[in-house]
Amino acid sequence: MHEIGIIFLELGGIILGLGVIGSFAMRAGISPIPLYLMAGLAFGHGGIVPLSTSEEFIHTASEIGVILLLLTLGLEYNADELVTSLKGNARGGIVDLVLNAAPGAIVALLLGWGPVAAVAMAGVTYATSSGITAKVLSDLGWVGNRETPVVLSLLVFEDLTMALYLPILTAILAGVSFAAGAVTVAIALATVSVVLLVSLKFGRVIEAFVRSPNPEVLLLKVFGLTLLVAGIAQELQVSAAVGAFLVGIALSGEIAHEAMALLAPLRDLFAAMFFVFFGLNTDPATILPMAGVAVALAVISIITKLVTGHYAAKRAGIGKAGRARAGIAIVPRGEFNIVIAGLAVAAGAHPDLGPLAAGYVLILAAFGPLAARLLQSAISALADHPEEKLIAALKLRRNSAPER
Repeated sequence: MHEIGIIFLELGGIILGLGVIGSFAMRAGISPIPLYLMAGLAFGHGGIVPLSTSEEFIHTASEIGVILLLLTLGLEYNADELVTSLKGNARGGIVDLVLNAAPGAIVALLLGWGPVAAVAMAGVTYATSSGITAKVLSDLGWVGNRETPVVLSLLVFEDLTMALYLPILTAILAGVSFAAGAVTVAIALATVSVVLLVSLKFGRVIEAFVRSPNPEVLLLKVFGLTLLVAGIAQELQVSAAVGAFLVGIALSGEIAHEAMALLAPLRDLFAAMFFVFFGLNTDPATILPMAGVAVALAVISIITKLVTGHYAAKRAGIGKAGRARAGIAIVPRGEFNIVIAGLAVAAGAHPDLGPLAAGYVLILAAFGPLAARLLQSAISALADHPEEKLIAALKLRRNSAPER
């Protein structure tokens, strides 16, 4: 009984603290993710007040958090949209992959971490945080902008790439042979293909099965089906997160919106636990030595994502302001990056990989939303007073011109 009381005290303190942190983040106009990571650092190994009994529960909650994050992301799309998106924006997706996976792999090789860590770091620097990007688009009113479909298509391309990347990474981290790794990848491809096919051909059957006029029953069916498929995917050497994502894709229309509304509070709660758990397993003392590398890598990643967004939006015929918004919207890193780093650290890829990923995500999760707000303010100010801006620019040019 005493141990249960300690668990309740620790969990209550953590969840209440996360609520306070979230409230502060909303008022400051920033993402709460870096603050959640810092909270985990404060109560983890090497932190101010290490937890004693509730870490195992938080670990399980963090795994559920990843599943719910990917489920709700999948609910935003359907199989037809995925296929159309891939056809129309494949070039932008390939540019995104090349420009943003390369920096992480190169840094790992330059640090002498080896090819396994290089593959993991490529994933860490590649994937945009869909959750943070979606929140930025919503908070700043960019959802209806012309560049938003381009941004979403890039996110979809990344998610599908992750569906193939994660089983490859898992096989490499496990140190299996080439033949075994090829089998793992083949199983992953087959699993993804089958689920997409089922979504296209039998999506209505799945929807009919989970549909219910009672919100409680709908929540239980969707959540239970997601956990079941995630478990099966995990047993087939496919990421449980990818399985959850594909369940979300299988549901569309009104039922997807209803499920999203019901799952959103659960997702936010367990996702917060996920970020806290990553921080719990990272010693703050190990981040400082990697801070310089994390900053340099973050700066490079900001540039490569801006180039990616600009290129993809320009191909869609979008103006300069829209190109800038598209680029800045895909800068944040978050959940997927931490998932990949967590897999690598758990497999013993390199002890410094986790601290580098934590510092890297902290920087970009905070910078992305702030930069987007600054860009919005600048564009709004320019739009409100175009004549004054033009006159000021002409004066500046005249004053800076060399004397003859």
